[in-house]
Amino acid sequence: MTTAKLKLKKGDQVVVLSGKDIGKEGSISRVIPERNMAIVDGINIAKKHQRATSATAQGGIIDKDMPIHLSNLALLCPSCGKTRVGFLLNKDGVKTRVCKKCGKDLS
Repeated sequence: MTTAKLKLKKGDQVVVLSGKDIGKEGSISRVIPERNMAIVDGINIAKKHQRATSATAQGGIIDKDMPIHLSNLALLCPSCGKTRVGFLLNKDGVKTRVCKKCGKDLS
């Protein structure tokens, strides 16, 4: 399975477009490119039953951030809000991410 060039990266501020957390904002903590998914802080939280082990002395029910598909996320531009991502080549040949609405550099 080939993976396409991802437009969202770790540390990006995103907003959820669909699902149970629609409209919520968060920061990407991890991207899983082989599944086209990302883990966003505070989004798509599931309850997990954790057994008490020697590493984690206390068991119980913990909240865990689960992956969400990249198609359900939109990047937040600092100046114009949620937007799509485009790419431009600089004069020296470096590819940069830009906002599709205002053209501002997002890197």
